Amino acid sequence: MAAQVHEFKVAMTCGGCSSAVEKVLGKLKGQGIEKVDISLDDQTVLVTSTLPVELLLEYIKKTGKTTSYVGVKQ
Repeated sequence: MAAQVHEFKVAMTCGGCSSAVEKVLGKLKGQGIEKVDISLDDQTVLVTSTLPVELLLEYIKKTGKTTSYVGVKQ
């Protein structure tokens, strides 16, 4: 299966917030996640991955941040 770019809205207010998201997703690097792009200004996280959305969402929610799935970026 080809990797897709999944977009998530994550309530992040500071660098610590984005670091927390990067840390949890970093655990899946090389296990289905190819790339993570975090925009603190837009409060979005783009994840290039072959993993199911549910799993990615579950991992991001471990940070305690309010998270929602936006969809696949074309």
